[in-house]
Amino acid sequence: MCKKRKCNTCGKLLKSKKFKHDKKKTCLSCETRWWMRVLRLMVQERRLSPMERIGNRLGYMGSAFIMMSPYLLPYGIGGYTYLAGAICSLPQVWIAKQWNLVAINFNLLIGYGLYIFNN
Repeated sequence: MCKKRKCNTCGKLLKSKKFKHDKKKTCLSCETRWWMRVLRLMVQERRLSPMERIGNRLGYMGSAFIMMSPYLLPYGIGGYTYLAGAICSLPQVWIAKQWNLVAINFNLLIGYGLYIFNN
């Protein structure tokens, strides 16, 4: 017995074999239109690995720490939040192999580490 699925473009109820694979939501007949084919070629289909997902979440948290740090410097805890932000955002840029941002984060770690050490 073949399972039927609904195409998200044309809305027809079709057999599963009319789709490219199980995770595809657009039927093959809708994908054969030339503009859809061009758009599909421009987008790479892939899922994030668990390591990339954790890195992204840590990166957002690190960015939040770095954004709030200038406002906390007068209270004496801004340096610590800069360090926490640099440490949290480091895995995201390391996994993405954005080496310029890795260098900036190491510079941030060294600079604010010395700032805290001297105060």
